[in-house]
Amino acid sequence: MEKMILDQTDAVDWIYRGEGAANLVLAYTGSSPAFIGKVMRIPKSQRKGKTGVIGNGTLTMHERLLWGENKELTVSPKRETVQQLYVKHVMSPLLGPKHVDPGMRVLVTKDFLKSVEKNVTRYRPVWRVDSSEVNASRDSVLILSDHSIFPSGTRKGGSCLTVEIKPKCGFLPISRFIAEENAVKKTTTRFRMHQELKMHNQEISEYSEYNPLDLFSGSRDGVCKAIKALYATPQNNFRVFLNGSLVFGGLGGGTNSTSVLVGEAFEDAIKNVIQADESLCTTSFIQLVSETVYASGVLDRLLEVQKLDTCDIEGAIHAYYNIISQPCMVCRELSKDKSSHRYTSLHSIPLDESLKIVKDYLISATAKDCSLMISFRLKEDGDLLSGSSHNTVYLGSTNQVFEYKVFFIDLDLKPLKKMEDYYELDKKIVRCYSQKVKTELEADKAVTIDAYGSVLR
Repeated sequence: MEKMILDQTDAVDWIYRGEGAANLVLAYTGSSPAFIGKVMRIPKSQRKGKTGVIGNGTLTMHERLLWGENKELTVSPKRETVQQLYVKHVMSPLLGPKHVDPGMRVLVTKDFLKSVEKNVTRYRPVWRVDSSEVNASRDSVLILSDHSIFPSGTRKGGSCLTVEIKPKCGFLPISRFIAEENAVKKTTTRFRMHQELKMHNQEISEYSEYNPLDLFSGSRDGVCKAIKALYATPQNNFRVFLNGSLVFGGLGGGTNSTSVLVGEAFEDAIKNVIQADESLCTTSFIQLVSETVYASGVLDRLLEVQKLDTCDIEGAIHAYYNIISQPCMVCRELSKDKSSHRYTSLHSIPLDESLKIVKDYLISATAKDCSLMISFRLKEDGDLLSGSSHNTVYLGSTNQVFEYKVFFIDLDLKPLKKMEDYYELDKKIVRCYSQKVKTELEADKAVTIDAYGSVLR
C-alpha cells in the first residue's frame, strides 16, 4: 500500500475512462510523476433496490477454505487487497507476468470518492448511473498502468493506437454433467445464446456478428473474421483509443453497429497512424490487429485458463454445495431420475476435489470475462535498427512496422457466492435460446406449400 493519500482536491485530475459491472475506470490528467501514465479502478456499489454489483467486504469462511492453498490471498481480511493479490499470485503466473499488471493500492479519503462521483456522473451511461454508484466506504483504490499509451520517456510525437477486446468464452463445453435438454450448449457458443437473452431483455437492439470461436481458432483467417465482426458490431466487446482518448466504441456500455458516419470518423482519426490510401485505413487497421492477435499467441494461453472449467456450471454447482455444507438446491429441483445417475457421484467426492472443481471454475470465469489491451506505436525509419523491449509487427499493406504490447485487464476474483448466480444465469440463457429455436422451428413447420404452390398455414 502506497503511503500517499488522495484527498478531495486531487479528484479534479481524474477523468472518466469507462466502467464495467464492478468498477469505474478513471484516467489521470494531472502533473504528479507518481500518476502520469496511470489509471484508477474504483469499486462501485449497488444503489438501493438494485442488484448485480457484489463482492464487497471480506473473504468469507468458505472462501478462505477455497483459497487456502494460495496463502498469499488469505493474509489480508479486505477483499480489495485480496483482489490485487489474486491477480499477482494466481492470474499472473497462468497468463504470463509479461501480460499482467497487478497494480498498487493507494489510500483515498471519503471526500475524494464523493468528488469523483460528482465529477464523472454526467459522462456515465444513464443505465449505469441508475444501477450503481461509487463505493464511498472504501479507503483505497487500485492504480494501474494506462495500457492505452506507451510508458513515459518514449520517443516524442509518437502516436499510440490501442485496441481493447473482450474475447469472452472461446470454446464449446463437453462436460458429461450437461443435461440432455441443455445439449445445445455443446454446439452453440455461450456468447451467441447470451445475445438472445440480451435481445429479449432489450439490453441490445441487434445481434452481434462476432463469434468467439473465430478469435480463438488459431488461424489467420478466423482471427481476421472475428476482428471484422467486432468492428462491425462492437457492443461492449471492442473499443479503440488514440493516445488514451476513445475514438471508437462505447464508454461505459455497449454501442450499436458501426454506421457509415462512425466509420468515416474512425478512418479520419487513425489516418495519421495507419498510412494507407484513402478509405483503406480501417481495412489496414483490422489487418494490423488480426496479425498481432495471431502472431502474439496470447489467446492460446487465455484459452488454456478458460478450459480449467471442465465440469461446466451444471457440474461445478454441486461441488459448490459440498463446500458450503448445505443441501444441494439443484438436486432438490431435479427429479430423482435426472439427478441420481448424473450428479450423485459429485456429492461423494472428497472435499479437496470439490475445492479444485470450484476454484478452477472461478479462475476460468475470470478468464472468460477479462479484456485484452493491445497498444501499437509506429517505428520510424530511424528506429528500425534500434533495439526495443517491445515486440514488433509488420503491416504489409502500408509497409509499416509497429511496436506492440499486450496486457490482460479486469482479472477480478469472483466471489464464491456468485456460483449460484452463474447457475441461474446459465439456466436463463439456455431457456431463452432454446425457446427461440423452438419458436422458429414451429413457424417453419406451420408454413407448407400445397400442390399448386399456394402457402397453407
